[in-house]
Amino acid sequence: MRFSERVEQLVHSPIGAAHALVGLRTNDRPLLDLSQAAPSFPPADAVMERIAEVAREPDTGRYPPQPGLPQLREAFASDLSSGYAADISPDDVLITAGCNQAFCCVASALTNPGDEAILVAPFYFNHDMWLKIEGVEVRHLEPAANLVPDPERAEALVTDKTRLITLVSPGNPTGVTIPKEIIHDFAELARTHNLALIVDETYRSFRDEKNPAHQLFENPDWADHVISLHSFSKDFAIPGYRCGAAVGGKPAITEALKVLDCLAISAPRIGQEAALAGLRHAQQWRLDQASRIKDLELRFLESMQGQPGGFEVISSGAYFGWVRHPRADLSTEEVVRRLVLDHDVLTIPGTAFTSNDQSTIRMSFANLEPQQIDELASRLNEFS
Repeated sequence: MRFSERVEQLVHSPIGAAHALVGLRTNDRPLLDLSQAAPSFPPADAVMERIAEVAREPDTGRYPPQPGLPQLREAFASDLSSGYAADISPDDVLITAGCNQAFCCVASALTNPGDEAILVAPFYFNHDMWLKIEGVEVRHLEPAANLVPDPERAEALVTDKTRLITLVSPGNPTGVTIPKEIIHDFAELARTHNLALIVDETYRSFRDEKNPAHQLFENPDWADHVISLHSFSKDFAIPGYRCGAAVGGKPAITEALKVLDCLAISAPRIGQEAALAGLRHAQQWRLDQASRIKDLELRFLESMQGQPGGFEVISSGAYFGWVRHPRADLSTEEVVRRLVLDHDVLTIPGTAFTSNDQSTIRMSFANLEPQQIDELASRLNEFS
């Protein structure tokens, strides 16, 4: 049989490739897993209790309403309205099976094969992969030295085929939070050129600042050009229950619903119930977890201050440390391989997020306990 050339040209999941290396280990030392950016801790008690209750309800296995449970859309619209000092309607919210799916639905609704899209580099690999699957030409916007994207440089990439620009803030893999003024400039760029600005806010709860990440929703015509994406996985530690959201105007939600109908029809009810329980009963728990992970970041930065083994932190934030490795004579994939097999440290190569090898690695410090972060520095010092 024949397969799509666009799919064949894609790399396999970097997460899967990294975990495949674990099976090659011969050491008995416990593995330090800094690979996948997913909560390694259980949800709040109220969320787990609701999951158990829902599993026994007779309608749990049925299709929920396609745009999402009305009570979840209402609760999330209220949560966003409070967090952004804005007026978000439940009708602006589309619930999806995770934030990845939210991006796929929206991007597919916005583009045709042969169109162009701009991604800020380092980019989130699934965004890049999905656009290429859809036959969209991806143009990578290389950021400044501080890893903050420049709207003027982005405008230079815009052509008559450009349909969307995607920002991820805080960034995956860099952890960098884009200043609100820069986000506003990108929104104006999108408005000027009649493009869509997609803002992936998966890690919005893990910013250093508690004030709104932006004020886009205060603009009366925000829905004409802005789509905001969200994840409940990180906020409430329910990644396996697959629940995310797209927030946009009626035309965007209507068209994205058509794509969702082909992908999953609707997000699983049990995941939506878990997210709803989190919004209703685990808000303080969410704040506590964000504070705990910030403490882990500070400990990570302290342990990496002396550049153990020559590994240098370029940026950090949310779940991530974006790190430059010391071996310019080796491919990053080989460095990652040696870290796993010789030093029992599992990371993701930066080549999953860049168009060329820049000697970078993503380290998800949020997966570790404090003492494991201290151990990380010791193991990196062994690297040669």
